[in-house]
Amino acid sequence: MPFNAEQLNMELSLEQKFQEKIDRDERIEPRDWMPDSYRKTLVRQISQHAHSEVVGMLPEGNWISRAPSLRRKLGLMAKVQDEAGHGLYLYSAAETLGIERDTLIDQLHTGKAKYSSIFNYPTLTWADIGTIGWLVDGAAIMNQVPLCRCSYGPYARAMVRVCKEESFHQRQGFEILLSLCQGSPEQKAMAQDALNRWWWPSLMMFGPSDIDSPHTQQSMAWNIKRFSNDELRQRFVDMTVPQAELLGINIPDPELKFNEATSNYDFGEIDWDEFWQVVKGHGPCNKDRLAARVKAHEDGAWVREASMAYAEKQEQRKLNQIEVKTA
Repeated sequence: MPFNAEQLNMELSLEQKFQEKIDRDERIEPRDWMPDSYRKTLVRQISQHAHSEVVGMLPEGNWISRAPSLRRKLGLMAKVQDEAGHGLYLYSAAETLGIERDTLIDQLHTGKAKYSSIFNYPTLTWADIGTIGWLVDGAAIMNQVPLCRCSYGPYARAMVRVCKEESFHQRQGFEILLSLCQGSPEQKAMAQDALNRWWWPSLMMFGPSDIDSPHTQQSMAWNIKRFSNDELRQRFVDMTVPQAELLGINIPDPELKFNEATSNYDFGEIDWDEFWQVVKGHGPCNKDRLAARVKAHEDGAWVREASMAYAEKQEQRKLNQIEVKTA
């Protein structure tokens, strides 16, 4: 296409007005003009978030039939159901950006889209379920509460309910671990073992360090993110250490210590090689998680087809009634 100075000036003017609206901390709504790069960033982030909620059902759903009591079984079923709902809210938010849900799901199933690396680790014991609630949902809350103030309206509004339910999940997980830590020595040892295995993957949930994060700076300029990965990771560590002390179990980091000068906890270096291996699909459960999601989608095809057929039948019935009334 030939260079069009007038069109370029108009585009620059729209971008300027868009950024001024962001700077005033106003919400961007689906029908508002937005740069393509803003839209693409949101689609990537919201879809990754939605995929994480759906895939995140798998490691916990694995323990529903093996929960140690009816109370625990009911609680875990309710939590897994909540996660399915979170995925629904988020896929719906992504659709307001002009992308079809079928496209998003296909991107997940073909490995083109990412989800949180934490869900590629196995749940070996019941203590893992408590640790996921305490650490993983705790990290999710730390990440997601600022998203309630995200510049994109549908995403921000979806996060309000998600965060309320994640807060319940975090308390539920902590209560499971507290029961184990106050139980037999074997139960407390099981809780310690779970913490040993989930601590570092939980810190990885916040993403790469700021210097290696290609999206953070622009996302913060657009008010999609309010804090950097490293800021959120530090807040999580500071919040979690006293909780571990209350439980009476030890965080597996010999370099962990309180820094009087910063009033924060210093902690050891994350194994970024492990992080990138998992992100690239080489974690302990990557293949199993994707295979389970693909199978569930294929097995549920008849439900989607029946629902569509019923909806079409109902729509045709309404049209027939209108024709009769107007005849």
